[in-house]
Amino acid sequence: MAKLKIKRGDTVQVIAGADKGKSGKVLQVSPDAGRVLVEGVNLVKKHLRKSEENPQGGIVEQEAPVAISNVKVSA
Repeated sequence: MAKLKIKRGDTVQVIAGADKGKSGKVLQVSPDAGRVLVEGVNLVKKHLRKSEENPQGGIVEQEAPVAISNVKVSA
């Protein structure tokens, strides 16, 4: 496997896909899966069941991983 050039904390820009042109900070890198989690990019809605932590339940928006080939390090 090739060495990844993107690390946690880097600022990256999305170069392909639905969020093309957006940029954000890398929150997590998964080298085995070849994906990165970028702050504010690729938001998906997740349905949460009622629990002690979340007594109301409901729908929350959270980031989903993006393929590492679809991002580039920006200055």
